[in-house]
Amino acid sequence: MSNYVKDLVAEVKAKNPSEPEFHQAVQEVAESLSLVLERHPEYRSSKILERIIEPERTIQFRVPWVDDQGEIHINRGYRIQMNSAIGPYKGGLRFHPSVTMGILKFLAFEQVFKNSLTTLPMGGGKGGSDFDPKGKSDLKIMRFCQAFMTELYRHIGSDTDVPAGDIGVGGREIGYLFGQYKKLRNEFTGVLTGKGLNWGGSLIRPEATGYGAVYFAAEMLATRGKTLEGKKCLVSGSGNVAQYTVEKINQLGGKVVTLSDSNGYIYDEEGIDEKKLAFIMELKNVRRGRISEYSDKFAKAVYTPVDSKLDYNPLWNHKADCAFPSATQNEVNGKDAQNLLKNGVYAVAEGANMPTTLEGVKHFLDAKILYGPGKAANAGGVATSGLEMSQNSMRLPWPREEVDSRLRQIMKSIHKTCVDMADRFGTPGNYVNGANIGGFLKVADAMMDQGIV
Repeated sequence: MSNYVKDLVAEVKAKNPSEPEFHQAVQEVAESLSLVLERHPEYRSSKILERIIEPERTIQFRVPWVDDQGEIHINRGYRIQMNSAIGPYKGGLRFHPSVTMGILKFLAFEQVFKNSLTTLPMGGGKGGSDFDPKGKSDLKIMRFCQAFMTELYRHIGSDTDVPAGDIGVGGREIGYLFGQYKKLRNEFTGVLTGKGLNWGGSLIRPEATGYGAVYFAAEMLATRGKTLEGKKCLVSGSGNVAQYTVEKINQLGGKVVTLSDSNGYIYDEEGIDEKKLAFIMELKNVRRGRISEYSDKFAKAVYTPVDSKLDYNPLWNHKADCAFPSATQNEVNGKDAQNLLKNGVYAVAEGANMPTTLEGVKHFLDAKILYGPGKAANAGGVATSGLEMSQNSMRLPWPREEVDSRLRQIMKSIHKTCVDMADRFGTPGNYVNGANIGGFLKVADAMMDQGIV
């Protein structure tokens, strides 16, 4: 690590205490960019990276709401508007008890580079609340979403900030949020993405993050003359991203043997085929049940509950070829990464945001496996959100085949950028450096053009 990067990371930690995820994201990016900053001192003298690290605007607000029994609850709402140099702020809303300002800052910081990589005109942002939608009735969730939007609407707009969904915010929540925005502003506009198909949504949007991660993995494998045909794959999570990752892997001839939720994971040696995936989609999207029910339905599957005493996740300790971490941040630690390598995994495509710790990333890079970091591999979701914004602006929906074709082309383009930038700055095959540098340069040049603002 250069002295410049050490000093920068130390300053970030001092100015942003108790935000370890944000510190981690900044350090990973800054280490990659030291290669660029040595060749381009103008970025250092203009403090471009320092300006990207500091959000343009942070918004925190109270969200009071009333449950079905008339009891009053108070949650915190947030929106981090990180960088708008290349377009309106764009990034998801997360509803989960773990949501804090620090987690949202890390997500928004990552989003700046991810959105830049898509080639679409989108800045970076992120938001959410510590509200937990799990187990709550539709009416409770509607009341919360309406209360949340009653404050958030002042800060967003189709040319200002366009939120989407994230953990805990699916089609149901986007619907409630959009309805309240429309009522408050008295306008029908493309202010949120992930909308229903009947009212401005895009085909392929629910599938996009999972599909995109698999398309990215396929591009990485192609550099070594391989495909997903016949490959055994480990997938974590069981939400939107994981479900469509499984679907696309199946379509490309691979076999997925794991899925998980916060209570534990299932291992199915026979593979999670189309019929089993349909059961999981109904279980998670309709009944909102737990993944343990999978092993009740399919007798040969093994369910393993979470053991908090373990210093590793046994999901990542199975023989496989490819891994798709698709649950949440820092779910793959150093020991998990070693277990993956020991068990033959040579391709990792991150469906979640920063699911691998810095120690885990180092193991992957040292082993020179195909490792696609989240800001590149999972950019398909926000890319298709950008395509939804384009369709909203034109008031024209595109057919499924066109959106899927554009998504695949964007993932090919992101992969090419990662490869080209890694080569250009002397670290061939390092997708982490390639993604960070490729995302940074476009934003940095725009900021240079626009002056000190």
